[in-house]
Amino acid sequence: MAEYVKIASVNEVPPGEGKAVNVDGRRIAVFNVSGTFYAIDDTCTHEEASLAEGALYGDIVACPKHGSRFHLPTGRVLSLPAVIPVNTYPVKVEDGQVWLLPEPQKGHGMPHKV
Repeated sequence: MAEYVKIASVNEVPPGEGKAVNVDGRRIAVFNVSGTFYAIDDTCTHEEASLAEGALYGDIVACPKHGSRFHLPTGRVLSLPAVIPVNTYPVKVEDGQVWLLPEPQKGHGMPHKV
């Protein structure tokens, strides 16, 4: 069974921004949405692009390559050209550090509000 791993300090992911991290060979994007942290697969399911580099619109991230939008809490695709959702990952914050459980979740996310 996987255990939570430290992926960043809270200060490394300012509100309204994302950061790509590598955990157990997976590239994962972590986002800070007004103090709530979400983690999803970093690679867009339509074409190779880092979602951590995408623009945030509340709890939605837009792929920087073709604009597909993904709902951070659930991983659902909200607009074309992508049609496949991304995995989400449980996140928690303790003592100013962001921790991630590297077990992909399908269909739902587990945000953590600071």
